[in-house]
Amino acid sequence: MSDLVAKAAIDQRIASIVRPVIEDLGFELVRVRLQGGKNPVLQIMAQKPDGSIEVDDCAQISLAVSAVLDVEDPILEAYALEVSSPGIDRPLTRLKDFDQWQGHDAKLETAELIDGRKRFRGILQGTEGSEVLIEIEEGTIGLQFDWLTDAKLVLTDELIREVLKGRKDQGLIDEAQYDEVETVLDDDDDAQGNKPRAQNQE
Repeated sequence: MSDLVAKAAIDQRIASIVRPVIEDLGFELVRVRLQGGKNPVLQIMAQKPDGSIEVDDCAQISLAVSAVLDVEDPILEAYALEVSSPGIDRPLTRLKDFDQWQGHDAKLETAELIDGRKRFRGILQGTEGSEVLIEIEEGTIGLQFDWLTDAKLVLTDELIREVLKGRKDQGLIDEAQYDEVETVLDDDDDAQGNKPRAQNQE
């Protein structure tokens, strides 16, 4: 089974080079993208097994990855290296991601038309074998992971709360910081009213 960590051939080549380095440092490779254009950027997303990553971690990965890329030299033109966390509304690139973020809103895109469409938005319901389960307006459907070309979480208050709670539990933010963001989210809910999470196609 393939994954969405690296899609293009050059991304796959780069991933094969940097993955062992990143894993040796105790991190997981989440995504590799070489974004072309006038000033190419090599974007590498990584995280610790618990899903966290700090600025110092990114700097450590950047230093180690730069060294091996200088030796292997898979990219012909000059480029900038950008190492970052996956972010809150993160891409879902591995089958296990869909289990980890079960219950949250996500957008999925397939390579071929499935029942007349390629884009699906709904609530993740985990996985079953090699299928990703997602609840849309019509009900819960299963999409083969290999059919997917793109998948990411949708930024919602619920997602922000869960990520921040995880950071608080890990000691990465203190109670006061967590409560401050929680207050902002509660005020936003009061201002907008409690809207149901969208499950329609987008």
